Amino acid sequence: MSQPELSLVIPCYNEEGNLHALVKAVHDAVDPLGIEYEIVITDDCSQDNSWAILKELATKDPRLRIQRFEYNCGESAASWAGMQWARGRYLCTIDADLQNDPRDLPKFLDAVKRADCICGTRVQSRAEGDNFIRIASSRIANAVRRKLSGDEKITDAGCTYRLFKRECIANVKFWRGAHRFLPQLIEMEGFTIAEVPVSNNPRFAGQSHYGVWNRLFKSFRDLLGVRWLKSRQLRYRVAETKN
Repeated sequence: MSQPELSLVIPCYNEEGNLHALVKAVHDAVDPLGIEYEIVITDDCSQDNSWAILKELATKDPRLRIQRFEYNCGESAASWAGMQWARGRYLCTIDADLQNDPRDLPKFLDAVKRADCICGTRVQSRAEGDNFIRIASSRIANAVRRKLSGDEKITDAGCTYRLFKRECIANVKFWRGAHRFLPQLIEMEGFTIAEVPVSNNPRFAGQSHYGVWNRLFKSFRDLLGVRWLKSRQLRYRVAETKN
């Protein structure tokens, strides 16, 4: 099979009410673009009927590739496993709850002509899909991350809607919680980063798995680790070689 132009990489945990609508929304958004693509969904050992629904969908959809963890490993592991399994020239990470809108994909595909990794930002659209607690926690978390990381280019680090060239992650080292810092890790490998504004829809079905603790306190130690890695990063230029 030839390499698809685009792989949509989607972690899934207890999203039974979203999966039919999610796959349809992706097809509706990408089919008109006239590119080869695949949908890669990693089920993080869901406790509902997500896996049964995914198997049903995959039997009818050759573009849908699915895998299921033996036990629950977390969003970072599900995202990374999907990225490693994906075959596309470009990888796009997107949530399963339809708060990320597949109709924004043309913006990413246009922007990736000018930068290696394109990050979605919901700064202008947060009120469209989130309540006050989620909006406030996101603003606090983003402010803390920008202050400690010294990175002002990423205005919405909590948005995991991103599109990047597959070579961007060739040498990235992933860990639990690393999905929050993927743009910084990619930039540390020498690639360029840019942002595009994206929609922020209300969750289609089910409940959010992440709140204030996940967005700020739980990721604080990881943020300090990323800051340390950046401060200790090797930088050099070869001036001359022979033979």
